[in-house]
Amino acid sequence: MRSRKARKTRLAIAALAAAMVTAVWAMPGASAATLFGDDFEDGNSTGWSTSGGSWSVVTDGSRAYRQSGTSADSRAVAGTAWTDQAVQARVQPIAFNGANRHVAVVARAQSTSSYYFLGLSNAGTVVLGKRTGGGPVTLATAAATVTAGTWYTLRLEAFGTTLRGFVDNVAVVSASDSAIGSGRAGLAGYYASASFDDVLVTDVGGPTSPPTTPTPPPSGTCSSPGTPTGFASVNAWGQNGTTGGAGGPTVEVDTAAELISAIGQSGPLNICVRGMITVPAGMHNVASDKTIVGVGGGSGITGGGLNIGLPADDAVTAPPANAVHNVIIRNLTFTKATDDSINVQMFSHHVWIDHNDLSGGYDGLIDIKRGSSYVTVSWNHTHNHTKNMLLGHDDSNGAQDIGRLKVTYHHNWFDRTPQRNPRVRFGEPVHVFNNYYVYNTDVGVACQANAGCVVEGNYFERVEEPVSNHYAGPAGRCVARNNVFVDESGAPDCSGSVQEPNSYYGYSLDDPNTVKAAVAAGSGVGKI
Repeated sequence: MRSRKARKTRLAIAALAAAMVTAVWAMPGASAATLFGDDFEDGNSTGWSTSGGSWSVVTDGSRAYRQSGTSADSRAVAGTAWTDQAVQARVQPIAFNGANRHVAVVARAQSTSSYYFLGLSNAGTVVLGKRTGGGPVTLATAAATVTAGTWYTLRLEAFGTTLRGFVDNVAVVSASDSAIGSGRAGLAGYYASASFDDVLVTDVGGPTSPPTTPTPPPSGTCSSPGTPTGFASVNAWGQNGTTGGAGGPTVEVDTAAELISAIGQSGPLNICVRGMITVPAGMHNVASDKTIVGVGGGSGITGGGLNIGLPADDAVTAPPANAVHNVIIRNLTFTKATDDSINVQMFSHHVWIDHNDLSGGYDGLIDIKRGSSYVTVSWNHTHNHTKNMLLGHDDSNGAQDIGRLKVTYHHNWFDRTPQRNPRVRFGEPVHVFNNYYVYNTDVGVACQANAGCVVEGNYFERVEEPVSNHYAGPAGRCVARNNVFVDESGAPDCSGSVQEPNSYYGYSLDDPNTVKAAVAAGSGVGKI
Protein backbone atom coordinates (compact mmCIF):
# COMPACT_ATOMS: atom_id res chain seq x y z
CA MET A 1 0.00 0.00 0.00
CA ARG A 2 1.27 3.44 -0.91
CA SER A 3 1.58 6.04 1.83
CA ARG A 4 -0.12 9.45 2.17
CA LYS A 5 1.38 12.88 2.92
CA ALA A 6 -0.04 14.84 5.86
CA ARG A 7 -0.91 18.02 3.91
CA LYS A 8 -3.85 20.14 2.98
CA THR A 9 -5.86 17.36 1.42
CA ARG A 10 -5.93 15.72 4.87
CA LEU A 11 -5.94 12.10 3.88
CA ALA A 12 -2.97 11.10 6.05
CA ILE A 13 -3.36 9.40 9.39
CA ALA A 14 -0.40 10.05 11.68
CA ALA A 15 -0.19 6.48 12.90
CA LEU A 16 0.37 5.35 9.33
CA ALA A 17 2.60 8.22 8.31
CA ALA A 18 5.03 7.32 11.09
CA ALA A 19 5.62 4.05 9.28
CA MET A 20 6.49 5.78 5.99
CA VAL A 21 9.96 4.59 5.02
CA THR A 22 9.50 3.90 1.32
CA ALA A 23 6.98 4.88 -1.33
CA VAL A 24 5.46 1.40 -1.26
CA TRP A 25 4.75 -0.43 2.00
CA ALA A 26 2.31 -2.87 3.60
CA MET A 27 0.11 -2.72 6.68
CA PRO A 28 0.21 -6.05 8.54
CA GLY A 29 -3.22 -7.58 8.81
CA ALA A 30 -4.92 -4.48 7.35
CA SER A 31 -6.35 -3.89 10.80
CA ALA A 32 -6.84 -0.15 10.38
CA ALA A 33 -10.02 1.22 8.86
CA THR A 34 -8.08 3.16 6.22
CA LEU A 35 -6.60 0.69 3.73
CA PHE A 36 -4.97 2.99 1.19
CA GLY A 37 -4.66 6.65 0.24
CA ASP A 38 -2.81 8.83 -2.23
CA ASP A 39 -2.97 12.60 -2.70
CA PHE A 40 -0.02 12.71 -5.16
CA GLU A 41 1.68 15.54 -3.28
CA ASP A 42 4.97 13.62 -3.43
CA GLY A 43 4.92 14.35 -7.14
CA ASN A 44 4.96 10.76 -8.37
CA SER A 45 2.62 7.84 -9.03
CA THR A 46 4.71 5.09 -7.51
CA GLY A 47 2.55 2.06 -6.78
CA TRP A 48 0.10 2.64 -9.63
CA SER A 49 -0.09 0.38 -12.69
CA THR A 50 -1.65 1.79 -15.85
CA SER A 51 -3.14 0.47 -19.07
CA GLY A 52 -3.89 2.81 -21.96
CA GLY A 53 -3.93 6.56 -22.00
CA SER A 54 -1.36 9.07 -20.83
CA TRP A 55 -1.12 9.21 -17.02
CA SER A 56 1.02 11.72 -15.11
CA VAL A 57 1.09 13.75 -11.89
CA VAL A 58 0.26 17.40 -12.63
CA THR A 59 -0.30 20.55 -10.63
CA ASP A 60 -3.97 21.53 -10.62
CA GLY A 61 -4.28 23.77 -7.56
CA SER A 62 -2.67 20.92 -5.67
CA ARG A 63 -1.03 17.96 -7.36
CA ALA A 64 -3.36 15.47 -9.04
CA TYR A 65 -3.14 12.33 -11.18
CA ARG A 66 -4.25 13.14 -14.72
CA GLN A 67 -5.23 10.97 -17.66
CA SER A 68 -4.82 13.49 -20.48
CA GLY A 69 -5.79 11.61 -23.64
CA THR A 70 -9.27 10.79 -24.96
CA SER A 71 -8.37 8.21 -27.62
CA ALA A 72 -7.92 5.18 -25.34
CA ASP A 73 -9.66 2.98 -22.79
CA SER A 74 -7.46 4.08 -19.87
CA ARG A 75 -7.13 2.55 -16.39
CA ALA A 76 -4.83 2.83 -13.37
CA VAL A 77 -4.92 0.47 -10.39
CA ALA A 78 -3.16 0.32 -7.03
CA GLY A 79 -3.21 -1.48 -3.69
CA THR A 80 -3.76 -5.16 -2.97
CA ALA A 81 -6.55 -7.68 -3.51
CA TRP A 82 -9.09 -6.51 -0.94
CA THR A 83 -12.47 -8.23 -0.71
CA ASP A 84 -14.70 -5.58 0.88
CA GLN A 85 -13.73 -2.01 0.07
CA ALA A 86 -14.99 1.52 -0.37
CA VAL A 87 -13.06 3.49 -2.98
CA GLN A 88 -13.36 7.27 -2.96
CA ALA A 89 -11.67 9.97 -5.02
CA ARG A 90 -12.17 13.50 -6.22
CA VAL A 91 -12.73 13.37 -9.97
CA GLN A 92 -12.67 16.21 -12.50
CA PRO A 93 -13.88 15.30 -16.01
CA ILE A 94 -11.99 17.22 -18.71
CA ALA A 95 -13.09 15.93 -22.14
CA PHE A 96 -14.95 13.01 -23.71
CA ASN A 97 -14.39 11.38 -27.10
CA GLY A 98 -17.70 10.05 -28.43
CA ALA A 99 -21.02 9.13 -26.84
CA ASN A 100 -21.57 7.29 -23.55
CA ARG A 101 -18.02 7.84 -22.34
CA HIS A 102 -17.15 8.09 -18.66
CA VAL A 103 -14.54 8.86 -16.01
CA ALA A 104 -14.69 6.61 -12.97
CA VAL A 105 -13.39 5.15 -9.74
CA VAL A 106 -12.78 1.41 -9.74
CA ALA A 107 -13.19 -1.32 -7.10
CA ARG A 108 -12.21 -5.01 -7.02
CA ALA A 109 -9.91 -4.68 -10.01
CA GLN A 110 -8.58 -8.17 -10.73
CA SER A 111 -6.89 -6.75 -13.81
CA THR A 112 -7.20 -3.65 -15.98
CA SER A 113 -10.06 -5.37 -17.82
CA SER A 114 -11.95 -6.93 -14.86
CA TYR A 115 -13.46 -4.62 -12.23
CA TYR A 116 -16.49 -2.71 -10.98
CA PHE A 117 -16.71 1.03 -11.72
CA LEU A 118 -18.70 4.11 -10.75
CA GLY A 119 -18.53 6.72 -13.48
CA LEU A 120 -19.68 10.15 -14.55
CA SER A 121 -20.92 9.89 -18.13
CA ASN A 122 -21.23 12.52 -20.86
CA ALA A 123 -24.71 11.08 -21.41
CA GLY A 124 -25.77 13.00 -18.30
CA THR A 125 -25.76 10.01 -15.97
CA VAL A 126 -23.96 8.39 -13.11
CA VAL A 127 -23.26 4.82 -14.20
CA LEU A 128 -22.53 1.82 -11.98
CA GLY A 129 -21.09 -1.01 -14.03
CA LYS A 130 -18.57 -3.79 -14.46
CA ARG A 131 -15.92 -5.03 -16.87
CA THR A 132 -15.26 -8.76 -17.18
CA GLY A 133 -12.89 -8.90 -20.13
CA GLY A 134 -15.04 -6.99 -22.62
CA GLY A 135 -16.59 -3.55 -22.79
CA PRO A 136 -18.46 -1.82 -19.96
CA VAL A 137 -21.66 -3.49 -18.75
CA THR A 138 -24.15 -1.16 -17.06
CA LEU A 139 -25.69 -2.38 -13.79
CA ALA A 140 -27.50 0.81 -12.74
CA THR A 141 -27.74 4.46 -13.74
CA ALA A 142 -29.10 7.72 -12.37
CA ALA A 143 -29.54 11.11 -13.98
CA ALA A 144 -26.84 13.65 -13.17
CA THR A 145 -25.40 16.94 -14.35
CA VAL A 146 -21.83 16.26 -15.45
CA THR A 147 -19.83 19.40 -16.23
CA ALA A 148 -16.32 19.35 -17.59
CA GLY A 149 -13.88 21.15 -15.31
CA THR A 150 -15.95 20.55 -12.16
CA TRP A 151 -14.69 18.44 -9.28
CA TYR A 152 -16.95 15.67 -7.95
CA THR A 153 -16.41 13.22 -5.10
CA LEU A 154 -17.16 9.65 -6.22
CA ARG A 155 -17.39 6.74 -3.81
CA LEU A 156 -17.93 3.13 -4.84
CA GLU A 157 -18.68 0.58 -2.11
CA ALA A 158 -18.37 -3.15 -2.79
CA PHE A 159 -19.37 -5.41 0.12
CA GLY A 160 -20.38 -9.00 -0.48
CA THR A 161 -22.61 -8.87 -3.54
CA THR A 162 -23.85 -5.34 -2.81
CA LEU A 163 -22.56 -2.37 -4.80
CA ARG A 164 -23.41 1.24 -3.97
CA GLY A 165 -22.41 4.47 -5.67
CA PHE A 166 -22.25 7.93 -4.09
CA VAL A 167 -21.74 11.34 -5.68
CA ASP A 168 -20.76 14.12 -3.27
CA ASN A 169 -21.77 11.93 -0.31
CA VAL A 170 -25.28 11.17 -1.60
CA ALA A 171 -26.19 7.58 -2.54
CA VAL A 172 -27.47 7.60 -6.12
CA VAL A 173 -27.13 4.07 -7.54
CA SER A 174 -26.99 0.51 -6.23
CA ALA A 175 -26.92 -3.01 -7.61
CA SER A 176 -26.18 -6.60 -6.67
CA ASP A 177 -23.57 -8.65 -8.55
CA SER A 178 -21.35 -11.62 -7.71
CA ALA A 179 -19.04 -11.71 -10.72
CA ILE A 180 -15.97 -10.18 -9.04
CA GLY A 181 -15.13 -11.08 -5.45
CA SER A 182 -11.94 -9.13 -4.74
CA GLY A 183 -9.30 -6.92 -6.26
CA ARG A 184 -7.47 -3.62 -6.16
CA ALA A 185 -8.73 -0.04 -6.28
CA GLY A 186 -8.40 2.14 -9.33
CA LEU A 187 -9.30 4.99 -11.65
CA ALA A 188 -10.55 4.97 -15.22
CA GLY A 189 -11.08 7.19 -18.24
CA TYR A 190 -13.19 5.38 -20.84
CA TYR A 191 -12.23 7.38 -23.92
CA ALA A 192 -12.18 10.43 -21.67
CA SER A 193 -9.62 12.62 -19.93
CA ALA A 194 -9.82 13.57 -16.27
CA SER A 195 -7.89 14.60 -13.17
CA PHE A 196 -8.05 12.46 -10.02
CA ASP A 197 -7.06 13.41 -6.49
CA ASP A 198 -7.41 12.43 -2.82
CA VAL A 199 -7.83 8.71 -3.42
CA LEU A 200 -8.96 6.87 -0.28
CA VAL A 201 -9.82 3.22 0.30
CA THR A 202 -11.47 2.09 3.54
CA ASP A 203 -12.96 -1.05 4.98
CA VAL A 204 -16.21 0.63 6.05
CA GLY A 205 -18.99 -1.92 6.25
CA GLY A 206 -21.65 -2.10 3.58
CA PRO A 207 -25.43 -2.41 3.94
CA THR A 208 -27.39 -5.62 4.25
CA SER A 209 -29.62 -4.63 1.36
CA PRO A 210 -29.47 -2.00 -1.38
CA PRO A 211 -30.92 1.39 -0.39
CA THR A 212 -33.67 3.22 -2.18
CA THR A 213 -32.14 5.77 -4.52
CA PRO A 214 -31.56 8.59 -4.22
CA THR A 215 -31.16 8.78 -0.45
CA PRO A 216 -28.57 9.88 2.09
CA PRO A 217 -26.40 7.09 3.55
CA PRO A 218 -28.27 5.09 6.23
CA SER A 219 -27.38 5.16 9.92
CA GLY A 220 -24.79 2.40 9.54
CA THR A 221 -22.62 4.76 7.50
CA CYS A 222 -21.18 8.20 7.99
CA SER A 223 -24.12 10.33 6.89
CA SER A 224 -24.27 13.87 5.58
CA PRO A 225 -25.00 16.27 8.45
CA GLY A 226 -27.62 18.53 6.87
CA THR A 227 -28.12 22.13 8.05
CA PRO A 228 -28.37 23.44 11.62
CA THR A 229 -31.11 25.61 13.07
CA GLY A 230 -30.12 28.52 15.26
CA PHE A 231 -26.95 30.54 15.68
CA ALA A 232 -24.75 28.01 13.85
CA SER A 233 -26.69 28.92 10.69
CA VAL A 234 -26.01 32.67 10.86
CA ASN A 235 -23.75 34.52 8.42
CA ALA A 236 -21.26 36.27 10.72
CA TRP A 237 -17.56 36.66 11.48
CA GLY A 238 -16.66 35.74 7.91
CA GLN A 239 -18.46 32.38 7.99
CA ASN A 240 -21.85 31.78 6.35
CA GLY A 241 -23.44 28.95 8.31
CA THR A 242 -21.78 25.78 9.53
CA THR A 243 -20.75 23.20 6.93
CA GLY A 244 -17.91 21.37 8.69
CA GLY A 245 -15.83 19.26 6.33
CA ALA A 246 -18.03 19.83 3.28
CA GLY A 247 -15.97 19.80 0.12
CA GLY A 248 -13.16 17.83 1.70
CA PRO A 249 -12.37 14.11 1.63
CA THR A 250 -13.86 11.52 3.97
CA VAL A 251 -11.82 9.25 6.23
CA GLU A 252 -12.84 6.58 8.68
CA VAL A 253 -11.07 6.18 12.01
CA ASP A 254 -11.26 3.42 14.58
CA THR A 255 -8.17 4.04 16.73
CA ALA A 256 -7.16 6.91 19.02
CA ALA A 257 -4.09 7.72 16.90
CA GLU A 258 -6.17 7.97 13.73
CA LEU A 259 -8.84 10.09 15.40
CA ILE A 260 -6.44 12.55 17.05
CA SER A 261 -4.46 12.97 13.85
CA ALA A 262 -7.56 13.48 11.70
CA ILE A 263 -9.26 16.08 13.92
CA GLY A 264 -6.06 18.13 14.06
CA GLN A 265 -5.37 18.31 10.33
CA SER A 266 -5.80 21.57 8.46
CA GLY A 267 -8.49 22.06 5.83
CA PRO A 268 -11.93 20.48 5.30
CA LEU A 269 -12.25 16.84 6.38
CA ASN A 270 -15.18 14.52 7.09
CA ILE A 271 -14.25 12.06 9.85
CA CYS A 272 -16.30 8.90 10.37
CA VAL A 273 -15.78 7.42 13.83
CA ARG A 274 -16.40 3.68 13.95
CA GLY A 275 -16.85 2.05 17.37
CA MET A 276 -16.01 3.37 20.82
CA ILE A 277 -12.48 4.80 20.81
CA THR A 278 -10.56 5.16 24.08
CA VAL A 279 -8.42 8.27 23.84
CA PRO A 280 -5.69 9.45 26.23
CA ALA A 281 -6.82 11.53 29.20
CA GLY A 282 -7.28 15.25 28.65
CA MET A 283 -8.56 17.38 25.79
CA HIS A 284 -7.76 16.79 22.12
CA ASN A 285 -7.76 19.72 19.72
CA VAL A 286 -10.12 19.96 16.76
CA ALA A 287 -9.07 22.17 13.84
CA SER A 288 -11.38 24.27 11.66
CA ASP A 289 -13.58 22.83 8.91
CA LYS A 290 -14.23 19.41 10.40
CA THR A 291 -17.26 17.14 10.49
CA ILE A 292 -16.86 14.40 13.11
CA VAL A 293 -19.70 11.86 12.88
CA GLY A 294 -20.23 8.50 14.55
CA VAL A 295 -21.15 5.49 12.44
CA GLY A 296 -24.41 3.92 13.61
CA GLY A 297 -25.50 4.07 17.24
CA GLY A 298 -22.46 2.59 18.97
CA SER A 299 -19.58 4.90 18.12
CA GLY A 300 -17.93 7.54 20.25
CA ILE A 301 -15.13 8.67 22.53
CA THR A 302 -14.26 7.63 26.06
CA GLY A 303 -11.46 8.63 28.44
CA GLY A 304 -10.94 12.17 27.10
CA GLY A 305 -12.68 15.02 25.34
CA LEU A 306 -12.65 17.30 22.31
CA ASN A 307 -11.39 20.88 22.51
CA ILE A 308 -12.56 23.33 19.85
CA GLY A 309 -10.45 26.42 20.27
CA LEU A 310 -7.08 28.02 20.74
CA PRO A 311 -5.30 27.88 24.13
CA ALA A 312 -6.93 30.03 26.80
CA ASP A 313 -5.53 33.56 26.95
CA ASP A 314 -7.23 36.24 29.06
CA ALA A 315 -5.25 38.99 27.31
CA VAL A 316 -7.01 38.36 23.97
CA THR A 317 -10.25 40.36 23.92
CA ALA A 318 -11.19 40.26 20.22
CA PRO A 319 -11.63 37.31 17.86
CA PRO A 320 -8.26 36.42 16.28
CA ALA A 321 -8.04 35.67 12.58
CA ASN A 322 -7.07 32.06 13.31
CA ALA A 323 -9.96 31.32 15.67
CA VAL A 324 -11.22 27.76 15.21
CA HIS A 325 -14.48 27.72 13.25
CA ASN A 326 -16.87 25.62 11.19
CA VAL A 327 -16.96 22.38 13.18
CA ILE A 328 -19.74 19.75 13.37
CA ILE A 329 -19.81 17.04 16.06
CA ARG A 330 -22.62 14.58 15.55
CA ASN A 331 -23.93 11.13 16.52
CA LEU A 332 -21.19 10.35 19.04
CA THR A 333 -21.29 8.89 22.55
CA PHE A 334 -19.06 10.69 25.05
CA THR A 335 -18.34 9.08 28.40
CA LYS A 336 -15.75 9.09 31.19
CA ALA A 337 -13.98 12.26 30.05
CA THR A 338 -11.21 13.29 32.45
CA ASP A 339 -12.02 16.99 31.86
CA ASP A 340 -14.82 18.31 29.62
CA SER A 341 -16.47 16.04 27.09
CA ILE A 342 -16.71 18.94 24.58
CA ASN A 343 -15.14 22.35 25.19
CA VAL A 344 -15.57 25.35 22.88
CA GLN A 345 -13.35 28.32 23.71
CA MET A 346 -11.31 31.35 22.61
CA PHE A 347 -13.68 32.95 20.10
CA SER A 348 -14.38 29.71 18.26
CA HIS A 349 -17.45 30.14 16.12
CA HIS A 350 -19.91 28.32 13.91
CA VAL A 351 -19.99 25.06 15.81
CA TRP A 352 -22.86 22.57 15.62
CA ILE A 353 -23.11 19.89 18.34
CA ASP A 354 -25.96 17.59 17.38
CA HIS A 355 -27.47 14.19 18.27
CA ASN A 356 -24.83 13.11 20.75
CA ASP A 357 -25.10 11.10 23.98
CA LEU A 358 -23.03 12.57 26.81
CA SER A 359 -22.65 11.26 30.35
CA GLY A 360 -20.35 10.52 33.24
CA GLY A 361 -17.58 13.05 32.65
CA TYR A 362 -15.42 14.88 35.16
CA ASP A 363 -16.29 18.51 34.46
CA GLY A 364 -18.71 19.91 31.88
CA LEU A 365 -20.38 17.82 29.21
CA ILE A 366 -20.60 20.76 26.80
CA ASP A 367 -18.91 24.01 27.89
CA ILE A 368 -18.82 27.11 25.67
CA LYS A 369 -16.74 30.04 26.85
CA ARG A 370 -14.14 32.79 26.30
CA GLY A 371 -15.87 34.76 23.58
CA SER A 372 -17.08 31.83 21.48
CA SER A 373 -20.24 32.43 19.47
CA TYR A 374 -22.63 31.26 16.74
CA VAL A 375 -23.09 27.79 18.20
CA THR A 376 -26.05 25.41 18.04
CA VAL A 377 -26.47 22.58 20.56
CA SER A 378 -29.32 20.35 19.37
CA TRP A 379 -30.92 16.96 19.92
CA ASN A 380 -28.36 15.79 22.51
CA HIS A 381 -29.13 13.44 25.40
CA THR A 382 -27.23 14.31 28.58
CA HIS A 383 -27.53 12.12 31.66
CA ASN A 384 -25.72 10.67 34.68
CA HIS A 385 -23.80 13.88 35.22
CA THR A 386 -24.09 16.86 37.56
CA LYS A 387 -22.40 19.93 36.00
CA ASN A 388 -23.99 19.72 32.60
CA MET A 389 -23.33 22.77 30.40
CA LEU A 390 -21.66 26.15 30.99
CA LEU A 391 -22.02 29.13 28.72
CA GLY A 392 -19.42 31.60 29.98
CA HIS A 393 -17.06 30.33 32.65
CA ASP A 394 -16.57 33.22 35.06
CA ASP A 395 -18.33 36.34 36.34
CA SER A 396 -15.19 38.40 35.68
CA ASN A 397 -14.74 37.47 32.00
CA GLY A 398 -16.85 40.22 30.49
CA ALA A 399 -14.01 41.60 28.37
CA GLN A 400 -14.06 38.47 26.24
CA ASP A 401 -17.73 37.52 26.56
CA ILE A 402 -19.88 40.66 26.34
CA GLY A 403 -21.55 40.84 22.93
CA ARG A 404 -20.65 37.23 22.19
CA LEU A 405 -21.68 33.79 23.48
CA LYS A 406 -24.62 33.70 21.07
CA VAL A 407 -25.84 30.10 21.37
CA THR A 408 -28.99 28.14 20.54
CA TYR A 409 -30.04 25.10 22.62
CA HIS A 410 -32.94 23.17 21.12
CA HIS A 411 -34.49 19.70 21.38
CA ASN A 412 -32.02 18.47 23.99
CA TRP A 413 -32.95 15.99 26.69
CA PHE A 414 -31.59 17.20 30.03
CA ASP A 415 -32.16 13.91 31.79
CA ARG A 416 -31.67 14.14 35.57
CA THR A 417 -28.73 16.50 35.22
CA PRO A 418 -28.97 18.56 38.43
CA GLN A 419 -27.51 21.90 37.27
CA ARG A 420 -26.09 23.97 34.39
CA ASN A 421 -28.80 23.21 31.85
CA PRO A 422 -27.21 25.58 30.81
CA ARG A 423 -25.72 28.06 33.30
CA VAL A 424 -25.27 31.28 31.34
CA ARG A 425 -23.12 34.38 31.77
CA PHE A 426 -23.00 37.48 29.52
CA GLY A 427 -24.35 35.89 26.30
CA GLU A 428 -27.24 37.56 24.46
CA PRO A 429 -29.45 36.36 23.05
CA VAL A 430 -29.17 32.82 24.33
CA HIS A 431 -32.06 30.87 22.86
CA VAL A 432 -33.34 27.83 24.77
CA PHE A 433 -36.32 26.26 23.03
CA ASN A 434 -38.18 22.94 22.75
CA ASN A 435 -35.95 21.08 25.22
CA TYR A 436 -37.13 18.35 27.59
CA TYR A 437 -36.13 18.82 31.24
CA VAL A 438 -36.74 16.07 33.75
CA TYR A 439 -35.82 16.02 37.46
CA ASN A 440 -33.11 18.67 37.41
CA THR A 441 -32.83 18.93 41.18
CA ASP A 442 -30.86 22.19 41.44
CA VAL A 443 -31.86 24.40 38.49
CA GLY A 444 -32.83 24.21 34.86
CA VAL A 445 -31.74 27.34 32.97
CA ALA A 446 -29.64 29.74 35.10
CA CYS A 447 -29.27 33.12 33.40
CA GLN A 448 -26.90 35.47 35.22
CA ALA A 449 -24.09 38.06 34.88
CA ASN A 450 -26.26 40.29 32.65
CA ALA A 451 -26.87 37.49 30.16
CA GLY A 452 -30.06 37.67 28.10
CA CYS A 453 -31.95 34.38 27.68
CA VAL A 454 -35.12 33.55 25.78
CA VAL A 455 -36.57 30.32 27.17
CA GLU A 456 -39.58 29.13 25.20
CA GLY A 457 -41.56 26.06 24.26
CA ASN A 458 -39.77 23.75 26.71
CA TYR A 459 -41.24 20.89 28.74
CA PHE A 460 -40.25 20.90 32.43
CA GLU A 461 -41.05 17.80 34.48
CA ARG A 462 -40.29 17.67 38.23
CA VAL A 463 -38.02 20.74 38.02
CA GLU A 464 -38.46 22.86 41.15
CA GLU A 465 -36.53 25.87 39.76
CA PRO A 466 -36.91 25.60 35.96
CA VAL A 467 -35.65 29.08 34.96
CA SER A 468 -33.92 31.71 37.06
CA ASN A 469 -32.02 34.94 36.54
CA HIS A 470 -31.13 35.10 40.25
CA TYR A 471 -29.54 31.68 40.67
CA ALA A 472 -26.07 32.74 41.85
CA GLY A 473 -23.79 35.71 41.38
CA PRO A 474 -24.82 38.81 39.41
CA ALA A 475 -28.34 38.73 38.01
CA GLY A 476 -29.14 38.26 34.35
CA ARG A 477 -32.19 38.92 32.20
CA CYS A 478 -34.61 36.32 30.90
CA VAL A 479 -37.88 35.96 29.08
CA ALA A 480 -39.81 32.72 29.65
CA ARG A 481 -42.84 32.02 27.48
CA ASN A 482 -45.01 29.18 26.23
CA ASN A 483 -43.34 26.56 28.44
CA VAL A 484 -45.02 23.55 30.07
CA PHE A 485 -44.48 22.89 33.80
CA VAL A 486 -45.71 19.54 35.19
CA ASP A 487 -45.33 17.22 38.19
CA GLU A 488 -44.48 19.79 40.88
CA SER A 489 -42.31 21.96 38.66
CA GLY A 490 -41.94 25.53 39.90
CA ALA A 491 -42.55 28.81 38.11
CA PRO A 492 -39.90 30.72 36.18
CA ASP A 493 -38.05 33.51 37.99
CA CYS A 494 -37.48 35.94 35.13
CA SER A 495 -37.27 39.67 34.58
CA GLY A 496 -35.87 42.16 32.09
CA SER A 497 -35.91 42.40 28.31
CA VAL A 498 -33.81 40.37 25.87
CA GLN A 499 -32.93 40.61 22.17
CA GLU A 500 -35.19 38.38 20.09
CA PRO A 501 -33.50 35.38 18.41
CA ASN A 502 -35.63 35.86 15.29
CA SER A 503 -33.68 39.02 14.55
CA TYR A 504 -30.77 36.67 13.76
CA TYR A 505 -32.44 33.58 12.25
CA GLY A 506 -35.78 32.00 11.50
CA TYR A 507 -37.12 29.01 13.43
CA SER A 508 -40.32 27.06 14.01
CA LEU A 509 -41.46 26.42 17.55
CA ASP A 510 -43.01 23.01 18.30
CA ASP A 511 -46.06 22.71 20.53
CA PRO A 512 -44.43 22.33 23.98
CA ASN A 513 -46.95 19.62 24.89
CA THR A 514 -45.37 17.39 22.21
CA VAL A 515 -41.77 18.09 23.20
CA LYS A 516 -41.35 15.36 25.83
CA ALA A 517 -42.29 12.54 23.46
CA ALA A 518 -40.46 13.99 20.47
CA VAL A 519 -37.21 14.71 22.27
CA ALA A 520 -37.13 11.45 24.23
CA ALA A 521 -37.61 9.54 20.97
CA GLY A 522 -35.36 11.62 18.73
CA SER A 523 -32.42 12.85 20.81
CA GLY A 524 -29.08 11.11 21.21
CA VAL A 525 -27.20 8.73 18.94
CA GLY A 526 -28.52 6.39 16.26
CA LYS A 527 -31.36 8.79 15.40
CA ILE A 528 -30.02 10.46 12.25
